[in-house]
Amino acid sequence: MESPHGAAVSARDFGLKGPRGWVFQGVDLTAPPGSLVAVEGPSGSGRTCLLLALTGRMRPSRGHAEVGGLRLPGRAGAVRAISGLGPVPGVNELDPAFTVAEHLRERALLRRRFDGSLHALLHPRAARAAARAAVDAALDAAGLDLATLPKAERTSVRDLERLEVLRLSIALALMGDPRLLAVDDADLKLSDRERAEAWRLLRGIADGGTTVLAVCGEAPEGALTVRTGGRRDAPEDTDPADPTATTGTTDPPDITAGSTTTGKETADASTGTGRA
Repeated sequence: MESPHGAAVSARDFGLKGPRGWVFQGVDLTAPPGSLVAVEGPSGSGRTCLLLALTGRMRPSRGHAEVGGLRLPGRAGAVRAISGLGPVPGVNELDPAFTVAEHLRERALLRRRFDGSLHALLHPRAARAAARAAVDAALDAAGLDLATLPKAERTSVRDLERLEVLRLSIALALMGDPRLLAVDDADLKLSDRERAEAWRLLRGIADGGTTVLAVCGEAPEGALTVRTGGRRDAPEDTDPADPTATTGTTDPPDITAGSTTTGKETADASTGTGRA
């Protein structure tokens, strides 16, 4: 029997501590392949840092996670290889001066460089055709129709609407055929209609077999949800053996109704560890 394309994601007592306290801690997560996982919370609550830690791009301070059977933090490089990352400010942003075509061409060239085979080197015409097919498939999956853009593929990123930027970013990530797609700020600056479209897009990708991890302000109905945004005044002398035993008070674990995911998190937005 063929194994699913998507990566199962799990975490136990997962936490990241910065210079001035916990960015997030006590995160427990169990998500089968092809899940839509929403990391919900206000800005500054550690959402993006959790996304980066689960994709092997930040090293946790406590606990462990597994993505596609690869244990974190030990197999971070392998996790990065199977995960596609959307735009994260300061990490993986689109260049506003680049056109859509330039971004797609750059990603296709990188894909050929790092994923190319001897056959591609010996048959460049076939490799170009395969790259074009990969671009078309990614654009279709992301629901981005270049013909509808102001200048078609020559449209600069700065001239795209927010939802179009999100679709382009997802298309670029999907060109690497990831088992886990990670999207930051999935619902940021979107109207109600656009937000519904964005979640339909992400749910469709998950239904197609790719596990989706999306940071958001408000999780959609039916998504497996990790909620962030507990008290931000977490004391420094938290007992490692019991993250809830502190000299102050912290919020109890937040269990989302109807999901298999729980999360408890404290954060200090001034840590400088990463954006959330």
